Amino acid sequence: MPAMTLDTLRDAAASGAVDTVLVCFIDMQGRLTGKRFHVGNFLSSGYEETHCCNYLLATDLEMTTPDGYKATSWRHGYGDYVMKPDLTTLRPMPWLDGTVMVLCDVLDHTTHAPVAHSPRAVLQRQIARLADLGFSPMMATELEFFLFADSYDDIRRNKFRDLQPISGYNEDYSIQQTTREEAVMRPIRNHLFAAGVPIENSKGEAETGQEELNIRYADAMSCCDHHTIAKQAIKDIAWAKGHAATFLPKWHRDKVGSAAHVHQSLWEDGANVFHDPDADMGMSDTMRAYMAGLIAHAPDYTVFLAPYVNSYKRFVAGTFAPTKTAWSVDNRTAGFRLVGANTKGIRVECRIPGSDINPYLACAAQIAAGIAGIEQGMKLDPPVGGDIYAAEVPEIPRNLRDAAETLRDSAMLRAAMGDDVVEHYVRCAEVEQEDFERAVTDYEIARGFERA
Repeated sequence: MPAMTLDTLRDAAASGAVDTVLVCFIDMQGRLTGKRFHVGNFLSSGYEETHCCNYLLATDLEMTTPDGYKATSWRHGYGDYVMKPDLTTLRPMPWLDGTVMVLCDVLDHTTHAPVAHSPRAVLQRQIARLADLGFSPMMATELEFFLFADSYDDIRRNKFRDLQPISGYNEDYSIQQTTREEAVMRPIRNHLFAAGVPIENSKGEAETGQEELNIRYADAMSCCDHHTIAKQAIKDIAWAKGHAATFLPKWHRDKVGSAAHVHQSLWEDGANVFHDPDADMGMSDTMRAYMAGLIAHAPDYTVFLAPYVNSYKRFVAGTFAPTKTAWSVDNRTAGFRLVGANTKGIRVECRIPGSDINPYLACAAQIAAGIAGIEQGMKLDPPVGGDIYAAEVPEIPRNLRDAAETLRDSAMLRAAMGDDVVEHYVRCAEVEQEDFERAVTDYEIARGFERA
């Protein structure tokens, strides 16, 4: 995979191949946020640090400044954070002319300590906790999304009505239909690979215009970096080709939703510690305890898997989106699926997350739950078979309000992440819920305008 250093960047700048450096951090919504540096200024000083307003980690999708955050507010004056480039993430952005990118950690302006609620810091803390136990998390996320025939601008001007997917029929694994979409998907694969994102493949998903991009597993931080960069590239490239891509989990009531399934295992000394060839199905005791924690605490961290009101519209029986927290063996109706039984690649797939996740928060929360399972020696219940939609097993929270309250009450996540971090993201969920409750929808008007 290609890598860049300051020396190779200097060479590229001197030759005129690079003139712009995207200096980015990850916001609460999982988006790249930051500045475009002239490469000369970045090489002279920007590579050390730059600054941003601290409201950027206390906002919503619309970039408004809601109240109720302890970390920053109008009362506190909205000061600065330090953006500290992680030079190990320096990479080309081949779909943007003359551009490279670097990801930053977010630090307190005065103390230079990590800002605890910044998404990369949340994940770094859980990775460090696992390291204390002797383990490294290896993870992969699947990216599902929809492509539309029209551009973002055209769709916006039409007030998001009469949306037309890029294809007219279910294209799950279809080579015929996806061939017609290669003008978008081929540059996505190739540009991301050239950017150091280990793309495996793309495929049509189980709906009109739905795509899936698969990225090779990596350490947890790299996995989340790859996920975030891929989302940016998909939107950029779709726009450049005159189309739009959405990661909204449920854009139409009659269409299936988009997920971001998370695969995970723990490794030690280059070996998968989830694998025990002498155990039933190859599942080690460590794997069983980790999965027990993952499942038992799933309601606690559902906000991080389904962060918006729309996220919960995806949880519909019979659509491959799970509604229950049980696990099963290679069964796509389960919230958790055992994959690779009796092989060295054994892992657990969490099928609850939607395509709108912030991957850093989603992965951090799952690691925290798995650690709780290991530290407490939790016992894994037997797998559930058949149609788990109909099984008498615990459900995930069915709406954002319930999920936020469950997060608020989570002693496990408060111990793992800290009270301030939990309260910060509870407030984030409350802001989303409050904004939705002020909305008057087309559904309400059409249903009740005359008949109410």
